[in-house]
Amino acid sequence: MKRHFTVVLTTLAISLALAGCMGGKVKYPAYYTLQVPPAPDSPPTETARPSLAVREFASPGYLRQGAIVYRVSPEQIGFYDYHRWAMDPREFVTSAVVNRLRGSGTFSAVKLYDGRSDVDYIFSGRLEKLEELDYGGGVRVEVAMSAQITNLKTGTMVWTNAVDDVEKVEQHNVPGIVSEMNRAMERSIGKLVSSVHIPQAVTSERQP
Repeated sequence: MKRHFTVVLTTLAISLALAGCMGGKVKYPAYYTLQVPPAPDSPPTETARPSLAVREFASPGYLRQGAIVYRVSPEQIGFYDYHRWAMDPREFVTSAVVNRLRGSGTFSAVKLYDGRSDVDYIFSGRLEKLEELDYGGGVRVEVAMSAQITNLKTGTMVWTNAVDDVEKVEQHNVPGIVSEMNRAMERSIGKLVSSVHIPQAVTSERQP
């Protein structure tokens, strides 16, 4: 009798769980993407220009998990369960930086680094922050990145910089947060690329 009663209770519990799943609304994640306007055409130049390859940007591990990140204090971060990036932010930033560097006119050619040694310089970047800030007064977003350029032949670092941009969020929902992240991302990339400087004394040995 006791065994039969246990079986009945187990069956009832499973039936209630299934009914809840069938009757409840299934929640699916929403996906977002960053968008930065394309770079203008490269200005014409008569001077010899070096070539450049851009490595895929690195980032902290928590920015590679796909979820949009918020920070409730300088020490504590959280993740939105149902709001995620459609593209790895590292891939997006790398592509945007390549596009901007091509349009800057500083280099004769800019490409993604493929391990080959057919360029003069290597650009290595890191996406430091891409997050919502929920402390310190009001809701804000912050984007920060750093980069350096190395002479491939000598191994010498010829340029380095770090940039940061914080934007206040007026529309307090995830689409509004992503919109401000777009703004902060565009400004950060602009600051980084516009600061790139290669010593004039060093020019490409591959130029005629």
